[in-house]
Amino acid sequence: MFTRKRRDGEEDTGLPDRAEEHSLPLRPGPRPPGGMQPSRPLPPGGAQSQTAPRPPGGSPVEATLMAAAAKLRDSEARRLIVGRDISLSGDITSCDELVVEGSVEANIANCRQIEIAESGLFKGSATIEEADVRGRFEGTLTVRGRLFIRNAGKVTGTVRYGQIEIERGGQISGDVEANPSTAPTAETRA
Repeated sequence: MFTRKRRDGEEDTGLPDRAEEHSLPLRPGPRPPGGMQPSRPLPPGGAQSQTAPRPPGGSPVEATLMAAAAKLRDSEARRLIVGRDISLSGDITSCDELVVEGSVEANIANCRQIEIAESGLFKGSATIEEADVRGRFEGTLTVRGRLFIRNAGKVTGTVRYGQIEIERGGQISGDVEANPSTAPTAETRA
């Protein structure tokens, strides 16, 4: 496929005999910590040079990018969004916020908040701190804090809540009961 002429006139189809023929090393050298290849050759004596020491994690740009990625992971690490036209079924545990825009059939435990969009449908059971319902909820809902049913929201089933707020047009039906033992008191709100 590729051939080259040798200096003495013969054709050769193999790899170069010397690295300087193509300015490429025959074998890769050792990688510095962090996995990034240096953009310039190392000085004689290896990685020690007279340049300023690099922060752990690479260059300042890499350190900034890594810090930004860690901040993003921490802020959204426990947020689950079920988009439109997506169906999810199973058990959901340990999420801070569940946003339902599609269809979810699940049991929720150890979650802080659920938000059901107008296009969303949740079937199952949920024990949470706060709920904001614009779509439909069917099943068993226990809200220790505030249950907010928006004008297009509809909640049916067994419902226990600490506080409730229903906009004009919102609907709630089934076994509905205020649960004063879980309602936040003036002391816990302060």
